[in-house]
Amino acid sequence: MEGYMENAQGHQVPLAQVQEIDKARHELVMEKVAKAKAMRKALAELKAEIMDDVGAFIQLSAEKYEVKVGGNKGNVSLLSFDGRYKIVRQVAENITFDERLQAAKALIDECLRDWTKDARSEIQAIIDQAFQVDKEGNLSTSRVLGLRRLNITDERWLRAMQAIGDSIQVTGTKPYVRVYERRDNGSYTAIPLDMAAV
Repeated sequence: MEGYMENAQGHQVPLAQVQEIDKARHELVMEKVAKAKAMRKALAELKAEIMDDVGAFIQLSAEKYEVKVGGNKGNVSLLSFDGRYKIVRQVAENITFDERLQAAKALIDECLRDWTKDARSEIQAIIDQAFQVDKEGNLSTSRVLGLRRLNITDERWLRAMQAIGDSIQVTGTKPYVRVYERRDNGSYTAIPLDMAAV
């Protein structure tokens, strides 16, 4: 509404009642937010361009061997000829577990009851930690999957690990692209595209 400014509560305040410092602060914030939004849009466009071009390059490279590769799955690193720069495309899968995870937990609990009869309760707590949920009620995928790396041969444990494997559901993927520059010591460091890291 002309002649008014909306405040944080949604009320229309006549311009004459808004202090000059508040007007100046509002203008500064709005100007910088517009620039940040434009930069976010440019970064999204750059990401899409890099993902498309890397995918096209992979296809071009595969055609040399008369093979067709499908989709944009899989991680790949492309290096400049001099090795100074590297582009890394990663596709992370979002993983959840279905109801079979409960069967795995029951089998693990059964194992622990037998194994820890005369042991300290802290051992049970270590395994239970893998099944703790965060504030949103989500399990730590890496903790649960980490149990599968343990070299335990008890038949119940092996069935539990099979149940964990069977319960894995891929609910989507998220593509990432990172650009790296080689340091003098030979290690690569990411070129930061996050304002806080610049």
